[in-house]
Amino acid sequence: MLLRLLLLLTLAPLVELALLLALADHTGWRFALALVLVTGVLGAALARWQGLRCLRRLQEQLAAGQLPADPIMDGLMILVAAALLITPGILTDLTGFALLTPPVRKILKRHFRDHWKARFHVVDLPGGYSSDEDRSSRDRIIDVQVRPDE
Repeated sequence: MLLRLLLLLTLAPLVELALLLALADHTGWRFALALVLVTGVLGAALARWQGLRCLRRLQEQLAAGQLPADPIMDGLMILVAAALLITPGILTDLTGFALLTPPVRKILKRHFRDHWKARFHVVDLPGGYSSDEDRSSRDRIIDVQVRPDE
């Protein structure tokens, strides 16, 4: 795992630099610089817009009493997309823009969900709730107050 991370952190910037230099050779350094700046600004604006939409969905699901798993996963992917888009480079920009598209996020969410389902086993404990109706009639509120150590 550490070796993969080390390779990613060393090889990815080198590949990005090589691609930017090749682009600058073919189009000129001004175009390459403008491309980096425009994709950074455009990407940040798109990530902000998508992030606010995701936040609204999260709030709506919380208000409806639903677990907001999808909006949380979307939010994490939008955050990663924003970080990639403000990083100069062609591959990072392509990956960032891809993460901002809902179809790509849907595919990745399905992949991550399957990945984690295969690694965790959920067990229903004895005395657990069989349905939401049973649960609402037996909910208990526990009030806790934390005091600092004296």
